[in-house]
Amino acid sequence: MGGQSKGKKKNKPKRKDNRQNRDGGFVDLSPQERMKVRMHEKAKKKTAEKYSVQQLLEKTQEYMDSFDFAMAGLFCQRALDVDSDNLQALDMLGHICSELGDMQKAKSAFLRAMELSPDVGHSKYMYLGQIHTGLEAVDYYTRGIQVLLSALEKQEKMAQAGAVGTTDESDEVPTAKDVSVAYCSLAEIYLTDLCMEEGAADKCRQFIEKALHYHHNNPEALQLMASYLFSTERNQEGKEYLLKSVGTWLPAHKRGAASSTTEEEEEGNEIPPYESRITTAKLLIESEEYEMAVDVLEGLLEEDDEVVQVWYLSGWVCYLQWEKAKQLQEREGGEATEESKEEWTALQDAARSYLTNAKKLYSKLQCDDQPMLEHAEQLLGELGGEMEAEDEVPALDDDYEPSSDDDEGAKAETPMEH
Repeated sequence: MGGQSKGKKKNKPKRKDNRQNRDGGFVDLSPQERMKVRMHEKAKKKTAEKYSVQQLLEKTQEYMDSFDFAMAGLFCQRALDVDSDNLQALDMLGHICSELGDMQKAKSAFLRAMELSPDVGHSKYMYLGQIHTGLEAVDYYTRGIQVLLSALEKQEKMAQAGAVGTTDESDEVPTAKDVSVAYCSLAEIYLTDLCMEEGAADKCRQFIEKALHYHHNNPEALQLMASYLFSTERNQEGKEYLLKSVGTWLPAHKRGAASSTTEEEEEGNEIPPYESRITTAKLLIESEEYEMAVDVLEGLLEEDDEVVQVWYLSGWVCYLQWEKAKQLQEREGGEATEESKEEWTALQDAARSYLTNAKKLYSKLQCDDQPMLEHAEQLLGELGGEMEAEDEVPALDDDYEPSSDDDEGAKAETPMEH
């Protein structure tokens, strides 16, 4: 009897389990963790009482527009605390996390949005395509294009019926340009990651042609066609597409700083992304369009002077101009004039300055593009060595302000391709 009585006492502490259920699993947490969870729940409740989800998302958008993605993330997370399945908030969070470099969290947000709404909203598929590579990226882009085309078809039917707008204010409003950009993304994969796949060249051209069908003046699509043609050794045809691409945005870009009219702003929206313009500069150098390459590279340096590859390409194009000027003089067989000598010296000094800066920045940002570094050193050897600090020729205007430390960190993490 006594033994049984003791056994019952041993089995008594079941209350702890009941308390654990009442506390929502807090028993296993430390006092600090319990306090943190309770404060979070209290903050969620207070937020829900004080602000609507729409107000929180408007504030999120404000911070996104001002490129303060850290603050945007805080407000977006508050909105998701109130409504965890809000599609607009999930899309925003994915975008914010992409900008902050948290690709895993971005992927989770976009996948959740895709799960909740697979047939509406193309941007999540575009972002998932950017996050992934190879055939996985192709799959996401393809699904995104299907959503885009379906939405465009729906818009056309509504227009024919005399309806205006979309069914929901939060719906994405797609354009033919969005379809063109998506096809460009597919083409680029078959031009790079999947270039060795069977039929890759045919698929690449097919997607570029579709991109141009939906937006015939898309500079990225025109440039991709140029890259494709150069890769198939149809250089003259490729050069024509390249010059047409650059002609759609470079003149407006050069004028843009001095104008703020609506027309100029609209033209400015056609300017390709930074990385795309680096490719533009490379193709222009390959096509021996040196002066145009210099214009593109100067614009890139004005936007961000913390990209090693841009300094390197600036030095490379000046070296090629210097070399070309010397060869031209030698072919003509005459003695170099004072004007020619001044031109050579100016090009030589400019090339040395750019390449010296490239080497310094390479070391500062701890880049890992060894072939680019070796080529820069080889060129400097032919040009007379690195530019000494007291002799250095300023490559930028005296009033130019370098980019912020935040930009520096972001660029340091981006691998450079030679």
